[in-house]
Amino acid sequence: MSSGGMTMPNSADEATSRRRWPRRLRRTVVVLLAVVLLGAASTYGWAWSRLNNDVDLVKVEHRPAPGKGTNYLIVGSDSRDGLSQQDKKNLHTGSAEGRRTDSMMILHTGAHGATMVSLPRDSWVTLPPFTYPMTGKRPGPSKNKLNAAFSLGGPELLVRTIEHNTGLRIDHYAEIGFAGFVNVVDSVGGVRMCLDKPVKDKKSGADLKAGCQTLDGRQALAFVRQRHQEANGDLGRSQNQQKFLAALAKRAARPDQVFVPWKSLPTVGAGLDTLIVDKGSDLRTLMSLFKAMKQVAGGDGNRLNVPVANRGLATSKGDALKWDEGRAKRLFERLRNDQPVGRRG
Repeated sequence: MSSGGMTMPNSADEATSRRRWPRRLRRTVVVLLAVVLLGAASTYGWAWSRLNNDVDLVKVEHRPAPGKGTNYLIVGSDSRDGLSQQDKKNLHTGSAEGRRTDSMMILHTGAHGATMVSLPRDSWVTLPPFTYPMTGKRPGPSKNKLNAAFSLGGPELLVRTIEHNTGLRIDHYAEIGFAGFVNVVDSVGGVRMCLDKPVKDKKSGADLKAGCQTLDGRQALAFVRQRHQEANGDLGRSQNQQKFLAALAKRAARPDQVFVPWKSLPTVGAGLDTLIVDKGSDLRTLMSLFKAMKQVAGGDGNRLNVPVANRGLATSKGDALKWDEGRAKRLFERLRNDQPVGRRG
């Protein structure tokens, strides 16, 4: 039927067109799904090839029995690998060689969600007997600050010391240096933080105003490293580090980062470049860790500091933090048994 030179579709044509649409839609979905899966598989292989499985937890001696749930040890080191001399100057990192710990956190996951516990680097703990790889010497137990374990015996002695002092078995280890941290923050376009007061610290290079703002990699590194203006010193810094890591996990998990290849690939690459993990970890392990951090960021987990009895304990190694032994023991026992802990943070 026509009118004014125009052919009107009949009902049969309309019905045929309607039947074609579901088939076209299905084909489109199948093609898109294939592209996504192919991209995911190639990304997995590329990322796996860059993963640095450098830490052998099998070498750790006298380990506690496995508890319930999973414990990740997350370490921020002051490794300057990957930084030029100009980078070191811009980031106020200094030029010390080697690796030392700048932050240490236990992330526990289990039946009651995720709990992140900061272990201040100045914690006064017992370093257990350990055979030092460079000298072959094996001194007896001694008291020292927690970060000394890492500088003296690397990740293996740090894990051994934490297990010895907490009774928790560390299932997985993840460490990132300065360069990797800065690159990850920049690759997600910065992280938005809301500060109660201005932060200005000459040593770390922090110079931030009060209020909400987006921190780039350089600003973020300065923020998580500064402690001299914190009333609680190392404890205050630990709280800032937890708050920032939770915000970073939340930012990196946004759909515009996860599902857009040219955005997600730089994020993965930036992290893997300086990420060191244990030999038992793979990308699925890291995804589980990331998921737990996202839980904490979303308010479904806990952010805690190890209970402290004395923030200015005078020692032969300088002022240190003394744990509240009774409260710390109860906290670690509850984590070992995968029981709920008090919510804070």
